[in-house]
Amino acid sequence: MSATSTHRLAFAALLLANLALAGGPFLVRNAGVGPTAAGFWRLALALPFLWLIARMFRQPIHVPRRGLTIAIAIAAVFFAADLAAWHAGILLTKLGNATLFGNISSFIFAAWGLWLARRWPSLVQGAALGLAAAGCALLMWGSAELSAAHLRGDLLSALAGLLYTGYLILVERTRGELQPLPLLFLASLFGAALLLPAALAAGETIVPADWSAVIALALCSQLVGQGLLVYALGHVPPLIVGIAMLTQPALSALLGFLYYGEAFTALDWAGAAAIIVALILVRIRTGDPRLRTAPQATN
Repeated sequence: MSATSTHRLAFAALLLANLALAGGPFLVRNAGVGPTAAGFWRLALALPFLWLIARMFRQPIHVPRRGLTIAIAIAAVFFAADLAAWHAGILLTKLGNATLFGNISSFIFAAWGLWLARRWPSLVQGAALGLAAAGCALLMWGSAELSAAHLRGDLLSALAGLLYTGYLILVERTRGELQPLPLLFLASLFGAALLLPAALAAGETIVPADWSAVIALALCSQLVGQGLLVYALGHVPPLIVGIAMLTQPALSALLGFLYYGEAFTALDWAGAAAIIVALILVRIRTGDPRLRTAPQATN
């Protein structure tokens, strides 16, 4: 497969990943277990599927060299802490708020990609970032409601966004040496091992009365969402990944409107449209090619 075809496939995977991940907050609310326990089931239930798919695609699960294993373990710590904080925040604020604050990692990750390139973005890329920021502001003004009642949930979601940035950076770096499925399997395994004792220590409900939501969370958010995202991180630059992730708040806000009656206004539609235009702009091949490339891994 040519480099252009691979990049197009990875970009499509990135969009599908964000579509799958956007449903996570809704599923967490309906999981029937504590927030940390929901994170545990998200990772643990995905493990057998990841193992089977890895075998199908001839990406055998194995423990890599020591330094890479340590990097994946540290990434898992960031991811487990992110899930615990974000899931707790989801239960304390609106879906739009939780996803918007949780995706501050989008801008930080995009900025990190620009820092790697050691230069300012091109005019078109700068316009894309500006439009994405404007889109987020419109979403915040429209459906995301800032209030004292939501403050704790908003802060937890913002903390989750910072932790998720650390996870993304480590995964993007390790994707240069390890195939996506073994990487995601190991990160999920390490993360689950951290989340279960944390959920038990917090006295959370561990076993759900209805397994449908936690199974859907594992399949949709972890297997499909994170699986496609980890694949894309090996081929798509951080700048594009960061802006693409901003589609999640608009989709989550829409779910909040459909299922919980949370406001979705004309400003929200305008914000979502601005993010889509930003995504189109950032795909235009202008500026330094270093802003358009990502570390490659064998697939």
